[in-house]
Amino acid sequence: MVEEAQAEETIKNIVKHMEMLMEDTSVPKNVRSAITEARNKLNSQGEYIVRVSSAIYSLDAVSNDINLPPQARTGIWNILSMLESIKTA
Repeated sequence: MVEEAQAEETIKNIVKHMEMLMEDTSVPKNVRSAITEARNKLNSQGEYIVRVSSAIYSLDAVSNDINLPPQARTGIWNILSMLESIKTA
């Protein structure tokens, strides 16, 4: 398992990536809503494993949205990869 302090630092970095994606006007509104939901879950109280799992669930649902621009899809996949690395390490 990842040390909790290290996980929290990684989560802060992930939230920054999420905020950059949310500012992208080419990202559909439903995807921005899912990113916002995932960010809120990461910023909530509780064990980091539970927060990370919830965020993964929210993002995974929209990662294959047909209307998602390629650069946004890559960004979401990168975020999912970072979240998975916290969860499985």
